Amino acid sequence: MRNLALTIRERARTRGQHVAMRVKRDGAWREISYSRLDEEAGALAQGLVELGLAVGGRVAILAPNIPEWTLADLAIQSVRGVSVPVYATNTDEQVRQIVDDAGAEIAFAGTQELAVTLSNVRNLGGLPRKIVVVEGALPDPNLDQSYSDLVAQGSAAGSTEADARAASACAEDLATIIYTSGTTGEPKGVMLAHDNFVNQFDHLDEHFRVETSDRSLCFLPLSHVYERAWSFYVLFKGASNSYVVNPRDVAEYLLDVKPTVMVAVPRLYEKVHTMIHAKVESAPPLRRRLFHWAVRTGAEYQDAVRGPGAGTGLKLRHAVADRLVLLKIRTAMGGDKNVLSSGGAPLAKEVEEFFLAAGMLICQGYGLTETAPMLTCNKPHEFRFGSVGKPIRGVEIRIAEKDGEILARGPNVMRGYFGKPEATAEAIVDGWFHTGDVGYVDDDGFLVITDRIKDLIVTSGGKNVAPQRIETILSQDPYVEQLAVVGDRRNYLGALVVPSFEALSEWASRQRLRFQDHADLIKLPEVISFMDERIRERCNQLAPFERIRKITLLSQPFSMEKGEMTPTLKVRRKAIADAYHDLIDRMFL
Repeated sequence: MRNLALTIRERARTRGQHVAMRVKRDGAWREISYSRLDEEAGALAQGLVELGLAVGGRVAILAPNIPEWTLADLAIQSVRGVSVPVYATNTDEQVRQIVDDAGAEIAFAGTQELAVTLSNVRNLGGLPRKIVVVEGALPDPNLDQSYSDLVAQGSAAGSTEADARAASACAEDLATIIYTSGTTGEPKGVMLAHDNFVNQFDHLDEHFRVETSDRSLCFLPLSHVYERAWSFYVLFKGASNSYVVNPRDVAEYLLDVKPTVMVAVPRLYEKVHTMIHAKVESAPPLRRRLFHWAVRTGAEYQDAVRGPGAGTGLKLRHAVADRLVLLKIRTAMGGDKNVLSSGGAPLAKEVEEFFLAAGMLICQGYGLTETAPMLTCNKPHEFRFGSVGKPIRGVEIRIAEKDGEILARGPNVMRGYFGKPEATAEAIVDGWFHTGDVGYVDDDGFLVITDRIKDLIVTSGGKNVAPQRIETILSQDPYVEQLAVVGDRRNYLGALVVPSFEALSEWASRQRLRFQDHADLIKLPEVISFMDERIRERCNQLAPFERIRKITLLSQPFSMEKGEMTPTLKVRRKAIADAYHDLIDRMFL
């Protein structure tokens, strides 16, 4: 496979009018066939050549999840250009840093608002020189161009130069530069070539089944390597990709699209798990008992079918449990799934077990932007809950003796950080990429992640505490929406807690408590005591030095817009510590 985009387009030509991409606009679904995908990506590719894009030239994409995002990406790579994704939620200053560092002379803007952002950036630094606007007016008609006009221009020009570049493409060509800062640090441009992605496709083909009849839901940001690599694979396999423009609509789209394959971060599964358990907790005693019986039966059945086989009695009990309860859980996730994956952050074992009992196996995996992204994953016939699976084909994992850091080597490891040779040399030593994550490989070869080296909390008593593990355990409570553990250089741990306000409001109403809004609700002594008790109960699973001694309830959630969450919804501890330093200080008085 010499070039990922060209390979996808070549396969698209054999699929004709089969639906490749879908997006809902003005309340109606609009579809793009595989034939149209190839034609439009080809016209865009030639249009970019007409704009002056050179081999190796960088093009920024600033847009929400829309088909044009993927079409622009395929077009850029088809003429041996380099795509530079930019999060639609980034601030003007963050966009400027990325565009300037990458030297992106051309940029795609998905909306009018994002076109204005790019125009503001250009006014500050000169780049990008040309903005291609998908929807909305042009910031500068003398400099910029609409997406539809660029397609028309490329189509009219023919594809002579684009074809010549395609003929000279190779797998070692740089495909993309993805800027990442993770939970800490300044953004660095991760350079990934076409061949960095291909190894994962071979692994997926070996262990998972994705067919042309499958439907995927594209709702994680395409700017993140996880969704982007998966969407490449969906189109590579000829399945249909439905784009969620606003991720807040994902629950609605799950029921509408009924995806059969999808990738997600743990927060989606946690929210569904929390929502279901909150409803159960407020249900009459008989319904609660029925629910818990059904889940236990589902778990027993799944163990049996993967072992000695289910007997007649268990099959009958499971059929009843499925019809009364388990089917409803699958329905909340949009129906049965052929592939269901989780990555980007730890997924609690409790959540994995719950969904498997309902008939949905979540194959948790592990990787980083620097590894394109997958290093390990659980597989349908070889999985272990609480782990992130075994290394994929061609990947080696080693644990550093000094500090337990996970080191990785394989064909998917990045070319390096763009323009940062020192950072590259620090990250890749003797061919081994230093992930920054801490973990161990168990006796059967499954990798277990415990935390990030830079995210460890060191108490004043010298205890090293892994906050992600604690947050994963405590966030399973149906009354907890978000939680951040704090306590670095303090003598005990505290937590900032954003309650699940729907569940908490229902509880407070049943207690006949009066409140006007969320801010009122979290001030009520009864509510504070109730939430504190629930957190303490969950802390019984933890070592004494890991337990939360004090909590502070927040009325507003952590957000990506305020820099408090990563795009995969991990907390940025430093940003949260800075934003809430007064509240944190009060917990330790």
